[in-house]
Parts: sequence; C-alpha cells; structure tokens
Amino acid sequence: MSIEFFGKTLSGPFTIPSGIVTTAPSIIQYFLDHVPQVGLITTKSIGFAPRAGNREPVYSQYAPGCFVNAVGLTNPGAELSIDNLQSLRVPQDRFLLTSIFGGSVEEFVEVARLLAPVSDGLELNLSCPHATGYGMAMGQDPVLVAEIIAAVKAVVSVPVIPKLTPNTDDIGAIARAAEEAGADGFCAINTVGPGYTSAHGHPVLSNGVGGMSGKGVLPIALKCIRGVREVSDLPIIGCGGLSSAADVEAAMQAGADIVGVGSALTGLDSAEIGQYFSALEADLDTHSDRAEAMVRYDIDMRFTPVTLMKNERVCEDIALLTFDRAINVQAGEFIYLWIPGLGEKPFSALVDDPFTLVAIDVGQFTHALMELPPGTEAYVRGPHGVPVAPPEDARIVAVAGGTGLAAVYQIVRDFGNAQVFVGARSEDRLYFLEECAAVADLHVATDDGSRGYHGRVTEMLEEQLRSMDKAALAQLVFYNCGPAPMVRAAIDVQRQFVAEEQIFSAVDYLTKCGVGICGACATPDGRRICVDGPFVTHLEP
Repeated sequence: MSIEFFGKTLSGPFTIPSGIVTTAPSIIQYFLDHVPQVGLITTKSIGFAPRAGNREPVYSQYAPGCFVNAVGLTNPGAELSIDNLQSLRVPQDRFLLTSIFGGSVEEFVEVARLLAPVSDGLELNLSCPHATGYGMAMGQDPVLVAEIIAAVKAVVSVPVIPKLTPNTDDIGAIARAAEEAGADGFCAINTVGPGYTSAHGHPVLSNGVGGMSGKGVLPIALKCIRGVREVSDLPIIGCGGLSSAADVEAAMQAGADIVGVGSALTGLDSAEIGQYFSALEADLDTHSDRAEAMVRYDIDMRFTPVTLMKNERVCEDIALLTFDRAINVQAGEFIYLWIPGLGEKPFSALVDDPFTLVAIDVGQFTHALMELPPGTEAYVRGPHGVPVAPPEDARIVAVAGGTGLAAVYQIVRDFGNAQVFVGARSEDRLYFLEECAAVADLHVATDDGSRGYHGRVTEMLEEQLRSMDKAALAQLVFYNCGPAPMVRAAIDVQRQFVAEEQIFSAVDYLTKCGVGICGACATPDGRRICVDGPFVTHLEP
C-alpha cells in the first residue's frame, strides 16, 4: 500500500510518532530493513545539546491501552545525531522525518541547520506537554509558532512539519498561522495533558506529570485532525490513540494522509511489531481486525509493595537485598524496583523465595540501596522480559560477572544439568557460591588469583571447551550475563566451538520503560532487550 509524500513514493502509509520505539539508530535501521509498512520513519526529538531526560519511572499505565509518559526529551544532541543519521541506510521508498526541539527560535534554527542535510524532512516539536521551557507553551501561541517556522524555513530546503498540541482551544488558528509562515505539512497530535498517575499514595512518574497517550486520547486526536483539515490542504500526519484499522480509517476520513501508531505497540517484541503492521495494512483491505487483536491490553504495569528484610554487604559496593515475599518471577525475567522519590531500576531476581536482588553501587539509585534500612517499603512491577526455555537435553553453561550471577542462578537451579563460571576482580566480590555449588558444577576465577583460577573467567572457560569433543559441545547452551566486556569476551570464546543459536547473552543496557516503548535498551542490531530479551542470540555487545 504505497503513498505519495513530498516527492517520494512510500512503501507504506504508517509512521511511529516521535519518542516511541524508533528512538535509537539501530532500531530505526531495523524498521527500515524489516517493516516496509512504516514508510515514514520519525526520529526521537533532538535538541542542540545532549539531555539525559528524567529519572525513571518515565512511563505509566492508567488503564488498559492508556499511558502517561515523561521521558524528558532524552537525546544525544544535534552534533552526535548527525553521525547517527548519516549511518542509516534509508531506501528510496522511505522518508526520514527528523524531529527537533529548541528552547528558543535561535535553538530551533541551529538544530534545523545542522540536521536538515541528513534528513528528508524536519518535524518541529512545539508541543511537548511536560518539558519546561521546551513544550506546548510554544505551540499554543500562533505568533511564536509562525516565528519559529519562518525562521527554520529560511535556513533549510527540506519540508518543515510542525507537531501540533491538542492542548489549545483552536488548533485551526495554530495551523493557519503555521501554514502562512511556510509550514509544508502538519503532525497532529502530540500527547495530551499533562496527566497524572499515582500508586500507593505516590506519584508514579519522577517528573510528577506527563503526556497522555493511548486509546483514551483517540477522540481528541480525531477532533484535532479534522480541525486542521478544515483550514488547510497540506499533508497531515495523524496520530494519537490509533490501534485498529477502524481507527486508521477514521483518522484518514478526518483528513490524515499518513497515520501514526505509537502506544498500541507497548509490550510487542520486534517480530510482533512487524506482524502487527502487516496485519494492519491487510485489515484496511479486508475490513478485518487482526491487528487490534494483537495489541497487548493485558500489559500490567501496577506496583506490588514489598518490605526489605535484610541488606547484606558483600563488599564496599555490592549488597544483597532480601524482601519479605516472592514475586513470581521466572528464570530469565526481570523486575523493576521502585522507591518513590528516588526512582526505579531493573533487577534480576537472584532468588524468588523470598525475592532477593544484587545491587552494585554505580549511580544515585543503587548508591541509596547500599544504605537502605530493613523495614523500608518499596514496590515491584513486573516481571518483564522473556523467560528462558533451554531444550530438555541441554547441558547449561552459565557465565557470570558482577551482578550477572543474579540473572543466571535461577536458570541453573531450575533446569539443572549445569555448570556455572563466575568471575570477579577478587574474592571479596564473590557471593552466593555455596548456593551455586549445591545446584551446579561451579568454576570460579579471580583476576588477582585470590580464589579459584588466576585469570579471566573466559580464559578458564576456553580451556574447558578445548577439552570437549564435538558431541559434547553440541549439547551445550550458554547463558552469559555481566559487564559488556566480559560478555563480549565470552561470546568470542564460545563462537569458536558452538553454533550461534547455542549462545544466549544479556547485557545491562539502560532499560527504562520495560515494555519496549522508550527504546533505551536497543542492541546494536535494533532489538530491545526489555521485550526481545533479556537473553538473546546473535548479540554484538
């Protein structure tokens, strides 16, 4: 289903709104290579300078299919983004729409000047409802909208498309001002709000409030699309709460030329997103509803209270935290631990009887965990990720470093017939060894030789693999978890002896939302660890 858009014949009529899923170059490339129905690729909004964004939680659910987000315009900055966008292989039948933002007219102009040469068009984010100094206040003022658009148009030759806020009494007036200033098209709408969610008496989002998206905003989106179409014949990218073929048809009837699907992708892995868009395209022809049936309305982002019972130091910067109950997490899955006012972070469960995690002091959140007193109430959401499922006759080899043991211990305990290779800088950084030895053949390596093998854990692993015959090697299934350099070294060793499909690895990428939306945990080949993993094959850390 092709469509004409600014001189290009696009492979499909869909896009994914800015800030959703396609937020990293590797994910964008994955969609360019595997999802032709998404003919228009919209990047995450890019500003002049890098922004870390808000602390987690950044994505919250207030009803099935309905969400509030406040990621905080996380981006690497314009200069680095030039290299990222230049690295993309964009087919002739796709359109790369780079979303940009600024805190002033001058910032918009500078970012536009830098990124236009590596873009097919620019989306001007004038409407973020939760970012102070960068948000919807700009998009509510037709004079300022016109000033920004005119200034950007004066320095670029690619199409300029403002993203309009729904938080205005007269979106038509904003659209008229934009068109008079030289806008080439429109994107309607950005998220609604800001809105607010709470759990157990606390605001969920670290920002307090955020933009509302998902099924609940569809009526507002359709009203706004129609309001823009009533005053303009320019192309419209319509988005906001769309998930089914009926929604797409309603958006097109309201005036949309390109249709964006965002929140409906929550919880879908990479293969499922491809299947979803294929089904959505077919639904438009057959008047069926297969795509809507794939939407994960069963996603549960609620928090369960837990109470800290023990906080045991392994060494200065590693601690074991044991809580008062099980949380029903399977081997290979992970959870989020939320402490209101401090934030949330993902953890594997070392054990779940009761729930115990391993924390290493690497930042504000984990530093606070080091001193968390027994009796502290915290909250857990999840589990997230895909449980592991080794073949029944597999001989499991788990390779772990740092907190990686927490991700593999349940695997060797639950499935048996296993060996565990554990590495650390020194003996004082080792933990849970007796428990590992009780359920698996344990091998320990330390860099300084203070315990076990003197050297790298991957060196010890290679020695053993060299001693095995082909039949024995064919039975092995590897689960690697730990710091990226260790995982990379383990994979390099294992590839010398076994097929790629026998190697499963997890790296501690920055997993923020846990449901595949923010794209922070992108692998180099475009998979998202939170929904495609955490253990994946063919990983290049």
